[in-house]
Amino acid sequence: MRFLYSALFYLLLPAILLRMLWRSLKAPAYRRRLAERFGVFDCPPEISSGQVIWVHAVSVGETLAAAPLIEDLLVAYPEHHLVVTTTTPTGSERVRAVFGDRVFHVYSPWDMPGPVRRFLKRIRPQLLVIMETELWPNLLHYTRREDCRILLANARLSARSARGYGRLARLTRQMLDQLNAVACQAQADGQRLVELGLPEDRLTVTGSIKFDIDLDETLRAQAAQLKASLARPVLLGSSTHEREEALLLDAFETLLEDFPNLLCLLVPRHPERFESVYQLGVARGLTVARRSLGEVPGSQHQVLLGDTMGELRLLSGVASVCVIGGSFIEHGGQNVLEAAAWAVPVVSGPHMFNFSEITSLLSAAGGMQQLASADQLPGALAGLLKDDARREAMGFAAAEVVAANRGARAQLLTMIGQQLAGT
Repeated sequence: MRFLYSALFYLLLPAILLRMLWRSLKAPAYRRRLAERFGVFDCPPEISSGQVIWVHAVSVGETLAAAPLIEDLLVAYPEHHLVVTTTTPTGSERVRAVFGDRVFHVYSPWDMPGPVRRFLKRIRPQLLVIMETELWPNLLHYTRREDCRILLANARLSARSARGYGRLARLTRQMLDQLNAVACQAQADGQRLVELGLPEDRLTVTGSIKFDIDLDETLRAQAAQLKASLARPVLLGSSTHEREEALLLDAFETLLEDFPNLLCLLVPRHPERFESVYQLGVARGLTVARRSLGEVPGSQHQVLLGDTMGELRLLSGVASVCVIGGSFIEHGGQNVLEAAAWAVPVVSGPHMFNFSEITSLLSAAGGMQQLASADQLPGALAGLLKDDARREAMGFAAAEVVAANRGARAQLLTMIGQQLAGT
């Protein structure tokens, strides 16, 4: 089955390259460093000849979730070199911004035998830690063949994704059999993996490392300073996707009738959309300030565009109410915990299947309100903005859920130690 998959990947390679070039029209970084996708890159000799822990994080979300874990690994295993791979330019930018030269960063190879084998020949890892559920047949097969152990960390698998994997049952079973251990976010995710073929004795339910959010004193001071400079209620659209900004701005313009001092803070998920979101606000006749230009919104501004990278956690700290992106389209939602950790009440759309366990916990505690449709958004937001006591209670409940579910990262570090010891 894997051979048919590989042949199909090679046949589709021209289309994949064309898609990369198409995406590069908006984000030029997609056409840069293409050789790395084929496993061709200069590797420092100390890495290729030393002990290596390889951490794979797909994009920005996985990279930010993995960042505290990587910091822990740098301290706990100073004799090892850390190689961090991503698949997107935004993930690459985050790795370099956060870690600099403390880790070696390169794009993950495309999942074809040649690129994967070239990659492995250069870095020779002892352990591969895959964040969430980024499973690729050739990457797993050749990594295990090189006697490298594989740990799937912070794993999640929605019912929808499980159905997709189930259509390729034989290939999925082969992939899952390559995993030495799995640290799963929730029991339901783990059960789906077991039903697809993961040996049950390799599964540990640790919870999500995204609960282990560190709001240090420096970050708290920065958020307090920014909040004081705004001096007004803030409606945050967190990690929004295409079409969602329009929905949020529709609700915002309705809210302005009762809350004329309200500021809409939009943080689009993908940086290649920053300009189009800015133009959307301008086209509606709204006065838009841009975070990337260092503009601090004055009383004349109605919208602040968070068009910077790596600042969502900071910007979440100034919100009065947070609306979660990716939940009003069938994307499956984005991380709600950035806002919850700040005791900010959270509102989402109906599509939160990628964060079903976290959504259930927050909703049951009263820290999150999940809407059935976008039509309910103006009314839900107005109700929260009018009721300070309810907003405070929701925020407190959300923060309590975050505090109660910490600890997954410590369990994951223990599992990494076990894998490095070969147990």
